Amino acid sequence: MEKRDNILFTDTFDVKDVDKDGKKFDRVSRIDGRSQTHDMSLILDINSELYPLDAGDKFKLTLASSLSLTDVKEPSAFGKGEANWRAYVNGEERSLADDFDYVMFGRIYRYDDSSSAKVSAFASFGGLLMCLEGDIRHLQNLVVGDTLYLLLKTI
Repeated sequence: MEKRDNILFTDTFDVKDVDKDGKKFDRVSRIDGRSQTHDMSLILDINSELYPLDAGDKFKLTLASSLSLTDVKEPSAFGKGEANWRAYVNGEERSLADDFDYVMFGRIYRYDDSSSAKVSAFASFGGLLMCLEGDIRHLQNLVVGDTLYLLLKTI
């Protein structure tokens, strides 16, 4: 995939553990992953009924500010701009999501840079949570309050 302005982060992750603290909800699993390229750690809640993962699996994770293939920023309020997520879902327009198996829409709600060695970005996708931790160089494009898409593809 060529570099686009709407791609905030991308890497391949190995699933180290699934529900290591026990399963809390029937259709939700908490994934512990480690990136292959950027030395990042990931904790991610996913709908395991829609997208099951097991320890040892590998997946590509991409965080994007929009699903557009032309780098257009998503409108701040859906429906007020010329493009919105419904056009992608209804197949009216090709999107970044077409190349992935699982997509969630959410918001960055916390950014912790209190440690000098690593930073952590926290996002919520309708209650499914993500914590991505690593070097600030790889997470500097994630800003509290910004919306984003999380896209996964099994490798």
